[in-house]
Amino acid sequence: MRNNQVPSVVFKTRVRNEALGGPNPFEWKDLSSEEIFKGKNVVLFSLPGAFTPTCSTSHLPRYEELYEDFKAQGVDAVVCLSVNDAFVMFQWGKSQNAKNVFLLPDGNGEFTRKMGMLVDKRNLGFGQRSWRYSMYVENGEIKKLFAEPGYSDDCPTDPFEVSDADTMLNYLKSR
Repeated sequence: MRNNQVPSVVFKTRVRNEALGGPNPFEWKDLSSEEIFKGKNVVLFSLPGAFTPTCSTSHLPRYEELYEDFKAQGVDAVVCLSVNDAFVMFQWGKSQNAKNVFLLPDGNGEFTRKMGMLVDKRNLGFGQRSWRYSMYVENGEIKKLFAEPGYSDDCPTDPFEVSDADTMLNYLKSR
């Protein structure tokens, strides 16, 4: 991460295309960092994995719940990033009934690595995943970053103290 700019990467996403028909009307779509962040105020939070306990019961649901409050603070998009593939992120979004938060797959962990947030979670059988963090970004520039304490490979715990939706919302309100 240089000059507090978000890393420049291309995400491999899947988008709905009704013209395809059938049970899987989706096609691949490349989405760049620039398309996500340029000219926008974005709250991005990153978590270790879709379908995991804290991520599914607390982290994503609270951002979803407070979405309108984020919009009221001038936020254009709330993005949840995880080192998971597009298929997993889509199914997790469906299972979570996520309507407002955009689930962004960082399948290769490139964005996470360039953010300096890639950690080994081999102790859990996860391989390489994202450390839990949140950030507020204006036009591609990181204005505030909340990273959980204890950043380390094979961390025996899953800290969830500062990357939560309420901490981010309180920061935005205090500006």
